Amino acid sequence: MQFFQFTEEQEMLRKAVREFVEAEIAPNAAKWDEEDHFPAELLPALGELGVCGIFVPEEYGGAGMGYIERAICLEEIARHSAGLAIAVMTHHLGMSAILDAGSEEQKQKYLPDCCAGKKLAGLATTEPGGGSDYTGQKAAAKLEDGFWIINGRKCFITNHQADVNVVTAVNGQDEKGRNMITTFIIEKGTPGFNTGRHENKLGLRGSITGDTIMDDVKVPEANVLGKVGAGVKIGMAAIGEVGRAGMSAICVGILRGCVEEAVKFANERILYGKPIAKLQAIQFEVANIRTDYEAAKYLTYAAFAKKDAKIPATTDFAMAKYFSSEAAVRSAKRCMDLMGGYGVINEYPVGRFLRDGLASIPSGGTSHIQQLIIAGSTLADFKA
Repeated sequence: MQFFQFTEEQEMLRKAVREFVEAEIAPNAAKWDEEDHFPAELLPALGELGVCGIFVPEEYGGAGMGYIERAICLEEIARHSAGLAIAVMTHHLGMSAILDAGSEEQKQKYLPDCCAGKKLAGLATTEPGGGSDYTGQKAAAKLEDGFWIINGRKCFITNHQADVNVVTAVNGQDEKGRNMITTFIIEKGTPGFNTGRHENKLGLRGSITGDTIMDDVKVPEANVLGKVGAGVKIGMAAIGEVGRAGMSAICVGILRGCVEEAVKFANERILYGKPIAKLQAIQFEVANIRTDYEAAKYLTYAAFAKKDAKIPATTDFAMAKYFSSEAAVRSAKRCMDLMGGYGVINEYPVGRFLRDGLASIPSGGTSHIQQLIIAGSTLADFKA
């Protein structure tokens, strides 16, 4: 694989997003985490900066950039607020499904406002019976008099208060008795489409997560996304190479926070008359944290580069997500160990890093699911 290097334009984007994050997000991140507040008021500013529609073509109101640029934006936001970053990531998730599978009319109708940050998008697939069993969904859709009538419940949905919702439901069984799933676009305010409980999460606070409830929701045929029965392909493509990818970038941001906070504390904390950065044991911890960060960064950005090159990258994103989320937990714990008693004081962000890392593991597919994807690919690719 060739050496990966960011372009001058990508570094300019990073600088612009970093300046915005340090001015508007960093000072408020702890408060948003404590109050579990989603700062929706920032969406128009993020839209103007290009973050909301970073990978969407300019003809639909986007910035017309790539997925590497998307990773840069998510990493910079997650450095201080992984909760806000997952809200933006999920916004991208819903938009990507419309961009990839939507009709021209659907793209023109929904994408411009989402790119501008005027409307929030989301994707709702997970159900109480299990998020990993994608085809085992129970939400049902039935066609009646030119409208789809949808009933069911989705859970653990980030942005469940979204204005533009991409939702999956079972529309029947095929000849082998397997569920056929169709994807729909459902707008906020549609009768029967409601939010349920708001989950009180351990980490990734600052995004709103909860139930989406559908009670005889009437959806016009024009709001079917893609073909009837093609929902598995649409949903899995979005989750596998947009959702999972976004979580990898978010974890890279958490890891960079661990590196920077560990170095700052090690240089400022004086013990026995000298900074603890002079102690070999502390240096070992710093080295481990830095290595986790660099490994996660290169796995993640290499996968994004394949995505931009239109090379299948599902396994690459599985490896990046598996490694980066586990590394975020591991490095946050090491950072806490390095800080001693200060590590458990909420005046410092490292406790938030640990909670955000832990909450990242099930988001976009658990570590066990990623391992199954990686193992399946490896057993096929390395067969003698």
